Amino acid sequence: MKKLALLAFFALITFAVDAQDVKFPGLDGSPADLAYFPSNAAQKNTAPDIKLVYSRPSKKGRAIFGELEKYGVVYRLGANESNEITFFKDVTIGGKAVKAGTYSLFAIPNKDNWTIIINSKINSWGAYSYEVAKDVVRTDVPVKTLTAPVEALAMIFTKTDNGASLNIGWDTVSVALPITIK
Repeated sequence: MKKLALLAFFALITFAVDAQDVKFPGLDGSPADLAYFPSNAAQKNTAPDIKLVYSRPSKKGRAIFGELEKYGVVYRLGANESNEITFFKDVTIGGKAVKAGTYSLFAIPNKDNWTIIINSKINSWGAYSYEVAKDVVRTDVPVKTLTAPVEALAMIFTKTDNGASLNIGWDTVSVALPITIK
């Protein structure tokens, strides 16, 4: 019995020492964030119509669009993994029907307008493995110049008469993607 108790004691100490040796990472330079529509769905413990998961890179004194993110080139709309947008109901974007499901969201920024892309390939890193053949919808939206720069990429949904608008802002620009919810 004493041997069993001694063995259990050493096993407990070993597990405690192992737990202390775990090296936890620091805060990511582009932390992950969520946006819901309606925005209070999570707080009300109700199912949202849309959920967006993305990472928020910071400006850090850099010129973003046209320089860091080149005009005319597919951009992952965030950092790290490609973001994921989940529609819990069928929606219409740019006049095209999109079935409920999870998609990735990309953009092709230009000075006066962006092409927003809903793509069926998920679980990828950035735009490195982006496949145009998996585009579900492409639609152009105008660019609005902001009076004050946005330091970290931000995305938020606002209510519209027939659904929501996904507002994307970073540096000195913003765009809005209209989404009709069925």
